[in-house]
Amino acid sequence: MIKYKLIIVENDEDEQFFMKEGFDVAGVFEIVSQLKNGDALFEWLEEHKPSLPDVILSDLNMPGKNGYDILEGIKADPAYRHIPVIITSTSSAKVMIDRCLKLGASGYMVKPDTFIAYAAFANDLYKLIQEQQLVK
Repeated sequence: MIKYKLIIVENDEDEQFFMKEGFDVAGVFEIVSQLKNGDALFEWLEEHKPSLPDVILSDLNMPGKNGYDILEGIKADPAYRHIPVIITSTSSAKVMIDRCLKLGASGYMVKPDTFIAYAAFANDLYKLIQEQQLVK
């Protein structure tokens, strides 16, 4: 089984904790960093160009650069545009999902209702990456 290198961009510390816990239980990702917003993501990417992640999972609504900004920035930079970005949010509003996909998101996943469901969420994300062959 391929274990993908993942960056999680999430501003809520509790959410970060439970995401990491669930992803660790699932065991299908190596979390290389957890960052609080798009500003921190782009700093990290600049500092780690030789070891970029396979996938970025980003919250949509955050202070500073949000998920929309991340999509625009990743797709605009030739050094990063190959990295699939999956957006996650508590919202399932079609208008938001469509906007993310139009901006270049490789997928959109609604966050689970409870923190204990993050292992299943991680497995669903893995399945999405595999089925759509997002990582080359």
